[in-house]
Amino acid sequence: MEKIMTDILGYISATLTTIAFLPQIIKTVQTKSAKDVSMGMFVLFTIGVFLWIIYGILTKTYPVLIANAVIFCLALAQIILKIKYDRTVK
Repeated sequence: MEKIMTDILGYISATLTTIAFLPQIIKTVQTKSAKDVSMGMFVLFTIGVFLWIIYGILTKTYPVLIANAVIFCLALAQIILKIKYDRTVK
């Protein structure tokens, strides 16, 4: 029972931290602007998330692995949007 409760906690945490990225991506797409998004922060964050993915694989910690795989894709999407919209401004 303890393992199940721990996994549920992990999946809830993973879900919340994953969906936290959606408002920023939606706003970037809607406004076609990412001028206030820090590229340095997102690059460092994305590298950190990639390392969490490796950790999740090595430890078979599926909430960590799944959440960070999704977050990696969302963070990468934000970086791509930043590059795209910063080019169109100049």
